[in-house]
Amino acid sequence: MFVHPSSKSGVSRKRTSERVNRISPSGIRKFFDLISSMDGVISLGVGEPDFVTPWHIREAAIYSLEKGYTMYTSNLGLPELRQELSHYLTRRYQVTYKPDSELLVTTGVSEGLDLALRAIVDPGDEVIIPDPCYVAYSPCIVLAGGVPVPVSTTSDDGFCLQAGAVEAKITGRTRAILLGYPANPTGAVMPREELARLADVARDHDLLVISDEIYDRLVYGVEHTCVASLPGMKERTVLLSGFSKAYAMTGWRVGYAAAPQPILAAMTKIHQYTMLCSPIMAQKAALEALRAGEADVSAMLYDYNQRRQLMVKGFNNIGLTCFEPKGAFYAFPSIRSTGMTSEVFAETLLTEEKVAVVPGSVFGKSGEGHIRCCYATSTKDIEEALNKIARFVSHRRE
Repeated sequence: MFVHPSSKSGVSRKRTSERVNRISPSGIRKFFDLISSMDGVISLGVGEPDFVTPWHIREAAIYSLEKGYTMYTSNLGLPELRQELSHYLTRRYQVTYKPDSELLVTTGVSEGLDLALRAIVDPGDEVIIPDPCYVAYSPCIVLAGGVPVPVSTTSDDGFCLQAGAVEAKITGRTRAILLGYPANPTGAVMPREELARLADVARDHDLLVISDEIYDRLVYGVEHTCVASLPGMKERTVLLSGFSKAYAMTGWRVGYAAAPQPILAAMTKIHQYTMLCSPIMAQKAALEALRAGEADVSAMLYDYNQRRQLMVKGFNNIGLTCFEPKGAFYAFPSIRSTGMTSEVFAETLLTEEKVAVVPGSVFGKSGEGHIRCCYATSTKDIEEALNKIARFVSHRRE
């Protein structure tokens, strides 16, 4: 029987991979765990719609179960869903994808991001990301064997990546730029002209772009520009989106990726060995959302906008300067005037006032000095939370 040398010497072998050891657990989950152990907490921390999935969408899934749709689908996803997605992207952004070779239904955008990175990144390749950004970007790059390269953004530049700053970070190992606009955690929306400058950088340096556009429908008074719709960008862009946010379908876990055929084929190869397919019931629900969900999106967007204005005005009145978010459903106020770090602020606020927010530091170094607050919760809770935060800040200034 073979005995590993380390066993003979009494030295235990490392049981987990170096890639996994290099990433930290989600800082957001830490606060969710704290919340679960407390009663009466008002949570502004969870990035999830407070609406229930519209009934007709739920009904489509129920009907699919009644009809016995409990089987696998094609690895790519239901043909009729991919066809509808193709129509949707053509209609909305004037960019057309072939349903049978350029569209893949994924188990949420999270899986799509993982597939895209593993399909294009070789060990040591660098991927440029905005800082702050969604907490999963950097870990997913590391797990794919790549190196995340953060580029700082601030409220002065609207928390948008600047083309010059990106170009300054490009090396011979740079493989891609990973974008997430409208942005979590800042609510920033990239202006078309700045996005066009980034596209020029990508073309000049022959880089790919992975664009996470899960919040594309949640914009207020501005237009969202789909990266792939810009001249010359469809052939170098992996577009990721889904149904979780705009249609209040977070738990359904259904998203999609649109990409040039060679890249999509590589992503599908990984998908078929790891996930196989998104649940058929969720795909049926997503099909109904695309066909008949526009009124629901508009109604929810209207409510989010009212809450957005309430929250931003409230923070500014408290004296916590708040950048005006133009997309998603997050506010990202500065707490620097309190003299506290974002983590201390969030932990103390939770303990003393039972209001949960997320420290900006979990989203990157440039997020320090801010907190993320989700306004996808009731107006009553937002008003009460603002009153509690005002009291908390006032006591710190006395």
